[in-house]
Amino acid sequence: MNEHAHSAGTGLTHRETIFIVFGVLLPVFMGSLDTTILASALPTIGREFGDVNNLPWLITAYLIANTAVTPLYGKISDIYGRKTTLLIAIGFYMLGSLVCALAPNMFVLILGRVLHGLGGGGLTSTGMVILGDIAAPRERGKYYGYFSATYTTAGACGPALGGFLSEYAHWSMIFWINIPMGLIAIGLALTLLRKLPRRERRHTLDFFGASLVMTASVAFMLALSMGGVRYGWTSTPILSLFAIAIVVGLGFVVRMVTAAEPLIPLPIFATAGARNVILANAFGWAGIVCLNIFLPIYLQSMLGMAATTAGLSVLVLSVSLNISAGISGFVVLRMVRYKLLPMIGLVISVSAILVLARWGQTLTFWQFECVLAIIGFGFGGLPPLSATMLQNNVASHQLGSGVGTMQFSRNLLSTILISVFGALVLVSGGAAYGSKPGVLEYSSEGFTLIFYCIAASMTVALIMLGITKPKPLMSTHA
Repeated sequence: MNEHAHSAGTGLTHRETIFIVFGVLLPVFMGSLDTTILASALPTIGREFGDVNNLPWLITAYLIANTAVTPLYGKISDIYGRKTTLLIAIGFYMLGSLVCALAPNMFVLILGRVLHGLGGGGLTSTGMVILGDIAAPRERGKYYGYFSATYTTAGACGPALGGFLSEYAHWSMIFWINIPMGLIAIGLALTLLRKLPRRERRHTLDFFGASLVMTASVAFMLALSMGGVRYGWTSTPILSLFAIAIVVGLGFVVRMVTAAEPLIPLPIFATAGARNVILANAFGWAGIVCLNIFLPIYLQSMLGMAATTAGLSVLVLSVSLNISAGISGFVVLRMVRYKLLPMIGLVISVSAILVLARWGQTLTFWQFECVLAIIGFGFGGLPPLSATMLQNNVASHQLGSGVGTMQFSRNLLSTILISVFGALVLVSGGAAYGSKPGVLEYSSEGFTLIFYCIAASMTVALIMLGITKPKPLMSTHA
């Protein structure tokens, strides 16, 4: 395709398509960055506010809100257009950042993270929907590398940047930097997305379904965070919270079955190909997100690294993942048996995680970095493949809902695993308050169990990808 040729079914030249891609890369970066940027700064924030027990909520509050609204953003983009939806998401994101930066206590900071998540849920998902608008499945690899590099770099840079700002400036700078980025993102959206193809359809927004997800998630997270710390696991408050989570969760399932247009469109899950790649993407990415969250804590608590050093040490995971995803976007999707290399890569990635679980504390620094690089190289083929296979299995007018469902599934599973793993570290790892006031000290057993669980999650992704029947990739939009 030359510079003036048109992408199949879009009427856009290659140059126009590139401009649109650049118009959404900053929002994608912002949405991914805030998933992990607080990981290295949590100890500093806990010391300043004198509150260690509620620190996990700074991560999970963002993820819960992000998860609940992601499918809504997909439908909003199908109704009102991608640019309008992106501007709404950036607005909520900036408002949440302002509340967090000015927070006088932990409670307000957590509320700010909820607002943050309400915006963040639309940044990355809308960007991925726009990629589907401008590139048919067979052409997607030309542009997916930009998205993959941006998303994974932001996620992996988060711990290093958060650690640096909290160590050498102030943790509130983590949120202040979002204001100028948000203003630039608004300017880019208004100027570079003007030629974006329009494919609006009428939808009903299921706010009730979103509220059920948030309620069940909050009850579940509260039970995990307070169980064994403030209350016994068999105490009335903890059992009541688990009961609420189960009942409301079942209510959400009933809502999906009975609503005219539920938060999660069941027809998408009814298609085996779409269902399998959504699950593969969810279990695979959940493992990577958990590594980005827990590795900096592991390096600080087990190996005694400073916050900035621990964050930088995890960067190799992002670098290797970016390289692998970029190669996959250009090579794998041009193969007839396009699942083969990503599946081999997942086997390698799982093996490397098992090495980390078994011998993590005996590895030298460079051996540790090599293991992280192998994990990233092995996993890198899954993101472009799953996104392309989803687009290949849904109609173009359902693409927003489909991408929203994929993001919802990934974020929900990540949120659950982060909360469960946090409880595992406290219970199985024997964490206890050490000699320093307000500082938690962890033993290695909890982290070892976490790494084994991440390997299991990646194995589920491999299985789901393996049982998915590959369809020839379309050269035009459905």
